[in-house]
Amino acid sequence: MKKPIRILSLNMDILAEIDSYESMFFNRSWHGIGAIELRINRYMKYADTLLKNNLILVGTDLNKVFIIKHREIELDENGKISENWIIKGYALKSIVAQRITIPPAHTAYDNRSGSAETVMKHYINNNLVNPIDVRRKIPQLVIAPDKLRGVHTIYSSRFKNVAEEISTVSLASGLGWDVTLDIRNKEWVFDVVEGENLVVGQSINPPVIFSPQFESLKSLQYTQSELNYKNVAIVAGQGEGVERRVIEVGNHTEINRHEIFIDARDVAETDEDEQPLPEQQIIQALTDRGEQQLNELIQEEYLEGQILANSPFRYQNDYDLGDVTTIQNIDWGVTMDARITDIKEIHEMGGFGIEATFGNNRPTLIQKIKQELSQISGEVRR
Repeated sequence: MKKPIRILSLNMDILAEIDSYESMFFNRSWHGIGAIELRINRYMKYADTLLKNNLILVGTDLNKVFIIKHREIELDENGKISENWIIKGYALKSIVAQRITIPPAHTAYDNRSGSAETVMKHYINNNLVNPIDVRRKIPQLVIAPDKLRGVHTIYSSRFKNVAEEISTVSLASGLGWDVTLDIRNKEWVFDVVEGENLVVGQSINPPVIFSPQFESLKSLQYTQSELNYKNVAIVAGQGEGVERRVIEVGNHTEINRHEIFIDARDVAETDEDEQPLPEQQIIQALTDRGEQQLNELIQEEYLEGQILANSPFRYQNDYDLGDVTTIQNIDWGVTMDARITDIKEIHEMGGFGIEATFGNNRPTLIQKIKQELSQISGEVRR
């Protein structure tokens, strides 16, 4: 049975409920931004509510919300039966990609240190919720209370896409992020999210094992690669020539050492009042920059699989996006504990299917996120 969808206005007034679509698939992304595609005959009831900038709420899942950004239709010799709207959109959190990080007028960079959650919510607040220029404010958006989750982070940003910056901090910390609906208050809520630890060997939660041998996976693809691997960063901050501040992050040696140079001139050496920062704080900021870059270039090891519909593990009951599970193929000699970073749901006349990505193919994921964000924000990336 197909899951019904509700169509809402930007102000969250319910316009329609639809279950007569032909097919729908969408993906949810832990670090990046998901998307949806819906196919429906134009003569179906309420098909006329699928208009640009209306919201699609899948079932009653307030964290599965998409904003319509594209409509197309064709007519062929088959007549009315072939007049199908193809509706495409992005997850609601794509609104974050509509802003760039604009620093305060008295400083070149918008600097923030604290937990990863604090840093992410700082840039959302400064550029979407309470910006100095009220024209940049998104009235529906609010920020959930800060619970100070995630590793300590020092971050600087200047004229960068906000969603790209949030994704970078998300990747480095392992935290996810989302924008969900608060129907009662008619608000969009930005928050940081944590996954559950469901791996074999822990004793807090019932473990989840995805494996063809245990009849929980229909297909599996495994990748292990060092093609884009770097493990030592030479990070250069402010200054010129021999006076330039340079630090090294990572201590690998000999054939196992893979170096990269990082230009970090944007790391501030003064505070918001133009007073010099302590040297140790500057070094820590450069170290954090190096570690963030290296996190994007780690050894690639990930799996993609189609989860069986009759798997012994139930989606959104036993596991969900962002959870860390155990994936195993005994015949390949592969056992891996990895986070579910992307989930694709497929809703069709023939039934329901789900595909998942376990772990991060980091360089590809970064490239994919940037490509998605450039499409959403209208930026051109070379």
